[in-house]
Amino acid sequence: MATIDLIVLGMLKDKPLSAYEIQKLVEYRNISKWVKISIPSIYKKVIQLEKKGYILGKTTKEGNMPEKAVYTLTSKGEEEFENLMFDISSKPINILLDFNSVIVNLDNLPIDKQKECINRIEANVTTLKSYLRENLEAKKNLSNVPEMGKAVLYQQIMLVEAIEEWIKSVKQDKSLIFG
Repeated sequence: MATIDLIVLGMLKDKPLSAYEIQKLVEYRNISKWVKISIPSIYKKVIQLEKKGYILGKTTKEGNMPEKAVYTLTSKGEEEFENLMFDISSKPINILLDFNSVIVNLDNLPIDKQKECINRIEANVTTLKSYLRENLEAKKNLSNVPEMGKAVLYQQIMLVEAIEEWIKSVKQDKSLIFG
């Protein structure tokens, strides 16, 4: 998947890292909250990118620690990074929200269950918004957090607020039905 390629190559563009360090950065930056990326996929991706010649792994050993491969970006990887940046930024933007599969089928449920589904979505959106605000607050004054990372958090908060407005309008439209 091009998105995972771009995430991994972008991290290695910054500095050499092991697959474990890439995984930790993905967790720390909460990338999996807004990009479909899993921890096992990172390890698989590193192997694939090395086979393609985009990255080069060098085995190192520090003290009593086990050996680990540290990856660096090759010139071919630099070129692929730029190609992916322009390719992905040139495509139409898709905002895929899994809960939309519930929304398109909402009318197929009895009214009380429709209301329960909307309430569950609302609760999850509230939880997500709280998480995003806490994350942004914790990171907004840290110098080691890139401004573009903070921009993604702001973007996610704006999206959550738009979803909250939409939920409010659905509840208003269905107020006669929901009671």
